[in-house]
Amino acid sequence: MKKRVLAALAAAVVSAVMLSGCAGGAGPAGTHADTLAIGTMTVPGSLDPKDASGSAMPFFQAVYDTLIHRAPDGTLEPMLATEWTYDDSGTVLSLTLRDDVTFDDGTPFDATAAKANLDRFRDAGGPDAVQIAGVTVDVQDATHLSITLPQPNPGLLFYLTDSIGLMANPARFATDDALVTTPDGTGPFTLNTEKTAIGTSWVYDRRDDYWGEESDFRELTISVFDNENAMVNGLKTGQLDSAVLQDADQQLAVEQDAALTGQTVTFDFQGVLLFDRGGVVTPALADPKVRQALNYALDRKTMLDVVRDGRGEVTSQVWGRDSAGFDESLDGYYDYDPAKAKALLAEAGYADGFELVLPRLTTIVTDNIASALQTDLAAVGVTLTWADVEPATALKQIFVEKKFSGMVMNMGQSSNDWLVYATLIAPGTFNFFGTTDDTVQRLAGDARAAGDGDAASIYHELNEHIVEQAWFLPFYRLNYQLVSVNGIDVAPQAGMAVPSIYNYSLAE
Repeated sequence: MKKRVLAALAAAVVSAVMLSGCAGGAGPAGTHADTLAIGTMTVPGSLDPKDASGSAMPFFQAVYDTLIHRAPDGTLEPMLATEWTYDDSGTVLSLTLRDDVTFDDGTPFDATAAKANLDRFRDAGGPDAVQIAGVTVDVQDATHLSITLPQPNPGLLFYLTDSIGLMANPARFATDDALVTTPDGTGPFTLNTEKTAIGTSWVYDRRDDYWGEESDFRELTISVFDNENAMVNGLKTGQLDSAVLQDADQQLAVEQDAALTGQTVTFDFQGVLLFDRGGVVTPALADPKVRQALNYALDRKTMLDVVRDGRGEVTSQVWGRDSAGFDESLDGYYDYDPAKAKALLAEAGYADGFELVLPRLTTIVTDNIASALQTDLAAVGVTLTWADVEPATALKQIFVEKKFSGMVMNMGQSSNDWLVYATLIAPGTFNFFGTTDDTVQRLAGDARAAGDGDAASIYHELNEHIVEQAWFLPFYRLNYQLVSVNGIDVAPQAGMAVPSIYNYSLAE
């Protein structure tokens, strides 16, 4: 998730190369050839699993299986691992592996290979490596291994369905960049290097000797575009079979096309991440009443209507619908109430207001968003000043130099509650001032102790506490459209903006 968000910030500097022509397979209504062409605006930095993260996962899923599979509804299912159990302490996870799987070159997959992958991922410093920092992996025999954690980590099983769980051929580890452009895994496809144009389109051929369920598609193409208008054109002309559209205007453009089917996917929330809850940069933000006042000052419904044509859901929480800690009642916790905002500011000693300086990256903060926030905050006496930052230096200024008290961001809402905590609440990348309190620490400890058991009530309480203390300034969850042509069925993936490769099939 971290890499996904940072990539969004860097999008102002680096844009993908638009594919001028892709192999489409659309036939008469209700039928489709056995090829699949997917459009995306995400560019993978490489095809080495240590670099995998976020919306780039489909590029990797095509060629690498994970230890555990995450079904579309978020349920965990066997994949390369057939069984898994924790010990009583919740710090040792034992896995049983398949014994009938080989890598592309015929080398058997076994526990030694799994250990090599996990050790390498932990030590390679990739975007998700922190998720298994400090773990040790031990091999019992060819089909059994154990992962020992320094303390319970309720997110571990989820991680093993994601980037950390991707299994590559250890024979390729000896050469540092061997997997960057020539992957070698156990997945349902192999990369066709002759047809692939790195940076533009990646073409995969169905693997004839795949151990698992055979894909409906003999060929898969994932093509990168630099704008959604081009993807919509590709969908309408048959160059593409599926794509996820974020822009409200582009969603509208496909809704009247009978040859296309759209499904609403709610994943990101947009809002201000208030980093400076201790008042280091902006002293006023140390008072919860001030942060609450900012929340009451926002006319979220009008923002959603103006910015996204109403395509989304106003919210005051950062937990998403796919998570156990989500509480629908918290969506309206901070109804638009400028009078209450003014009263809270006065109680906190800021009756005359204060200045809040936030960085503005125009790729995220559009004119509509910038104007709406300034207008709403000015109405309660808070002066919002936008600081224009250069995309090339923005990340350093915000996350390293800590020059700003917050920033407007789009953040994915994981289906895994611990991942929400670890990403947004725990000290780290998005809590770089290290904010915490006794309640957060108590509930985090309770969640660790509960492990993968029923911890919904714990996360509900944590979510409510974070909302009451106004750690964040959310606006709304964004509705995306998962679009596919006639003849293709695709299921949205819980906790992800894009579907997994396994979620596509030919319509019956």
